[in-house]
Amino acid sequence: MPPPRTPQIPVVVLAGFLGSGKTTLLNHLLRNRAGTRIGVIVNDFGAIEIDAMTVSGQVGSTVSLGNGCLCCAVDASELDTFLETLTRPSARLDVIVIEASGLAEPQELVRMLLASDNPHILYGGLVEVVDAAEFDATRQRHPELDRHLAVADLVVLNKTDRVEEDERERLRATVAELSGPAAVISAEHGRIDPELLFDPALRPDGEEMAGQLSFEDLLRQEECDEHEECDGHGHADHLHAAYESVDFTADVPMDPRRFMAFLDSRPEGLYRIKGFVDFGAGDGDNSYALHAVGRFLRFAPRPWARGEQRLTQLVMIGAGIDADALAAGLAACRAEPEPDAADTERAMWGVLRYVPEPARDGDAEGDAADVQDAAVEA
Repeated sequence: MPPPRTPQIPVVVLAGFLGSGKTTLLNHLLRNRAGTRIGVIVNDFGAIEIDAMTVSGQVGSTVSLGNGCLCCAVDASELDTFLETLTRPSARLDVIVIEASGLAEPQELVRMLLASDNPHILYGGLVEVVDAAEFDATRQRHPELDRHLAVADLVVLNKTDRVEEDERERLRATVAELSGPAAVISAEHGRIDPELLFDPALRPDGEEMAGQLSFEDLLRQEECDEHEECDGHGHADHLHAAYESVDFTADVPMDPRRFMAFLDSRPEGLYRIKGFVDFGAGDGDNSYALHAVGRFLRFAPRPWARGEQRLTQLVMIGAGIDADALAAGLAACRAEPEPDAADTERAMWGVLRYVPEPARDGDAEGDAADVQDAAVEA
């Protein structure tokens, strides 16, 4: 089997109707990035707080945020071009966020990403931001909201501080019904933990400048001055949108058929799964990196290193998930002590459906189509 490709940059689509608070959420991510270099693709710079500079929203422009991040203003037809720019090694980005306003329907953006022949990107999920205080009015003005929620991987029910508790519960139930298995989290002022969307970057000592106050630090200090409960650490330590993270480790190989059945029936509210899976007799040469976001699923085989301990190690992230049930479900996926190697190898076809084939004779389009079909079916 082919070795895994070079590390890919997750691309998160941030959607929501006017006034939902998605730009506030985006600015919050930029303020609380914890060293992560973020590329932002928008159709207008106007509302993005870029180092206190006034920036005109010129399509085709690229602006450095001064903190390792980049911001591009594009239209939908130029999306691939700017993704190519942002994924160059020289940009050194860790994640890319696309704000969907004015670009395209969120579902179309997702399809464009899944069909992209850019080998450096990886789908990071569709996040739909909803204004709790104006939900019913927005739904009446924009009936397509129901369709957007139905394809979302994560729903942020924002501005929950503006509605009473009973109303919050009603809205949460309605949104959960419309969004199906998507995780639904409540938030105020767009404040969610960035680790819900992407992993914090781990950098060598000294790569990030230390000892100097960045603009990001100043913004956090301003927030501290405005909120007495901040105690000097900024709102990164007081994020209102709770989520759960469940770790699972097994030193026994996983049965591929049982494991795929677990993934096919993964519970509502489970937003991300990441880690490595040991399928034992199914493929004794490789560990399988797993990346799942909402309905999207992908495996990437990588050879075991000499002397490496063969483990399955997974992290599951979501909202309202049952940690004990998840752990029990995964424990039930362990392979039998002496599995039938031939049967296990046949069962691996369920896994291999989600391993993108290398481009044949430069046919990157065919590869992307395979990934898209697998992702949509997942």
